Formats: sequence, structure tokens, C-alpha cells
Amino acid sequence: MTEYILVCITAGSPQEAEALAKAVVERNLAACGNVIPDVRSVFWWKDAIETDQEALLLLKSRAAIFPELCRVVKSLHSYDVPEIIALPILTGSDEYLAWIDAETQQE
Repeated sequence: MTEYILVCITAGSPQEAEALAKAVVERNLAACGNVIPDVRSVFWWKDAIETDQEALLLLKSRAAIFPELCRVVKSLHSYDVPEIIALPILTGSDEYLAWIDAETQQE
């Protein structure tokens, strides 16, 4: 069975998150992207605690192609150290998982 993943990426704006989603979906590196526009983040950066308004991008993909997905996102992202993490999808409807497979096949 293919290992499916949910990739979480924060971005500086909903527009940036949408552009990242389009870039990876166009390359068949993710089947779908969801942009959650208003996420308040609290984090350490350069020895200080920062807060910022961000957008959260959720991508449905496969573990086998995560390295290439990550490479593409890093090349386009505005952050020096973008959050790009992947969580395993333990289960899902057969039809949805088959759709992820179909949409993430590399040419």
C-alpha cells in the first residue's frame, strides 16, 4: 500500500500559500491543497519570541514524492526556514486514496 501523507506548510499570506499549492499540484506532487488563511503563529526567531499572522497550506500527497515536493516548496517560499512537515495519513476512503494515487503519478 502507498504511504499517504498530509503536508503542512505555513506561508506569509494566503496568496503565497495558494501559489505554492498551484506549483506542487501542477507538478503532480500533491493531489490537493487547502489554504487556511488566518492562522496566528507564535514562534522563536533570532533569539526572540515572535507572533505573526500566517496562512496554513495542507497538501495531500505520498511519502515517496515528499523530497521533490519539499525541494519545490523551498525554492519558491519567501521564508528562510519554511515549515514543511509531513504527517502520515493512517486511513481514508478507498476512493479518495485512489484519487491521490492517480493525481500524483509522475509522468
